[in-house]
Amino acid sequence: MTTTSLTPQGAAQRACTVWGLSARGISPLRTHATSVYLLPHADAVVRVSRVEQRAAIQRAIDLTRWLTGHGLEVTEPLDVSQPLDVHGYVITLWQHYRQPEGPPPGPEHLGRLLSQLHRLPEPPAELPFYRPHLALRPVVESSTALAPSDRAWLLGRSDALLDAYAHLDFPLGQGLIHGDAYPGNTLWDGSAARLGDWDEAAIGPRETDLANTFQGVRFGRTPDQLRAFSDAYGYDLTDWPGLSVLTELRDLHTLGSFIRRADRGDLEAATQLTFRLGTLKRGDRTKSWAIH
Repeated sequence: MTTTSLTPQGAAQRACTVWGLSARGISPLRTHATSVYLLPHADAVVRVSRVEQRAAIQRAIDLTRWLTGHGLEVTEPLDVSQPLDVHGYVITLWQHYRQPEGPPPGPEHLGRLLSQLHRLPEPPAELPFYRPHLALRPVVESSTALAPSDRAWLLGRSDALLDAYAHLDFPLGQGLIHGDAYPGNTLWDGSAARLGDWDEAAIGPRETDLANTFQGVRFGRTPDQLRAFSDAYGYDLTDWPGLSVLTELRDLHTLGSFIRRADRGDLEAATQLTFRLGTLKRGDRTKSWAIH
C-alpha cells in the first residue's frame, strides 16, 4: 500500500491548485472510508480516496456521467480533468448539494432510485462482477488493531457466509447495481433525492442493493420505513430466505472502515469496532450501532 505524509486535506488543497480553484475556507464534511471536503467558493465537494481505489473511482466518474445522461438523479462529477493522483491519494471533484434543515431523505427515496437504476441496461463502463467481502478480507488479514482471536473469528464467519451466498437463488436476477446502496448515500436536491458514492458499482444480484436497507435495523430503521422502501421499489425482500445471509454479509462489510481507522490509532473507531464485534459474536441484533 502506498503511504504518504500528506494529510487528506492537504491533498485536497493541492488538487484545487491543479484545477485552478480556491481552497480558501475548505472544511471537512465527512471523514470515514473516504474523506470529503466542502469548497465553499466553488460550491463543490472534494473526495479524497485511497490510492488502491483508483480503478473503482475512475469507473464511478464514467458511470455517473452515463447515468446522468439516462436521467437518473445521481451526484454529478464536475467537468474537470479527474481523478487526480496526489501523493498517494486519488482526488475527485463533485457538485455540492446544500442540505436543508430537517431529516435526510427517507428509505422510500432510495427505493425509487434503485427501482429506476435496476431497469437500466448495462452501461458501457466495464464494471466488475460483484464479490462480497473482496475488500474486507485483506483489511482483516493485515490489521494490527484486531486481536488474533477476532481476526480468526471474522475470517471464519466470512467463509461461512460466502459459502451460503454461493448457494442462493436470486429472483430479481443480475444487472447493474450500486453496490453500497443505503439511505445514508442519498442527498436532497430540492424536493428530490440523489444517490451518491458509486465507488462500489458492479454487475451483480439486485437483491444485494435492497438488503442493505434491511440491515439498517442496526441503526434504528423501523418496520414502517422498511415497508415504505419496499413499496417504492416494488418488491419486498422480507420473506426471501436469502435476506439474512445478505444482511449478515453487510454487517461484516461495515467493519472495514472501522478496522482501517483503528489501525491508524483512531480510538473512537476502535471502541465502536469492539462494540460491533461483541454484538456479532453474541448474535445480538437488539443493540444499536453508531453510524460513524
